[in-house]
Amino acid sequence: MKPEITFLPRDKYQGYILPISYVSSEYYDVTVTKLEKGFLFQIEKKPLDYPFHYHPETMNYPDRLYLDYLDDAKAYGIIINDELIGAIETTVETWTNRLRITELWVKEEYRRKGYGKALIEVAKARTIEENYRALVLETQSSNTNAIDFYLSQGFTLIGLDTCSYHNEDIKRKHVRLDFGWFPESKN
Repeated sequence: MKPEITFLPRDKYQGYILPISYVSSEYYDVTVTKLEKGFLFQIEKKPLDYPFHYHPETMNYPDRLYLDYLDDAKAYGIIINDELIGAIETTVETWTNRLRITELWVKEEYRRKGYGKALIEVAKARTIEENYRALVLETQSSNTNAIDFYLSQGFTLIGLDTCSYHNEDIKRKHVRLDFGWFPESKN
């Protein structure tokens, strides 16, 4: 059964903290090699020596809906028994004509049941309906479950940033990876 997805109004959900967390025993190792005439980037899934834990209570900036600086943000959620169990937020990048997923979360006990896919479909539909050339998002090289999910939903790696979160992101095994999905009519 396809979940019912509801628009989450800004006046009610602005600042709402999404309790995003994950544990990973693998990561995507990023290496950058300077060549004589350029650079070589390699990204390879490898096991971690110890599990990587990402929990909102350890973060200085927890994930929140409807941050003031986001243009034209729209959030949608799945509510079961009066509880928000999943949400997606998108915002417009006018200068690039892209739609960006700024937040995607499904409560742990509801994962792998089609809720994340249903939320992604909302963002894909907005991309097509509002004529954006691409749907983009970022995640971390340590979040292999998310990366594997995005790949299964038709996203492809479009870039990386080796110092987005910290000056030693590669060493910390927590590199920003950017993914994109392109409507067929925009290729």
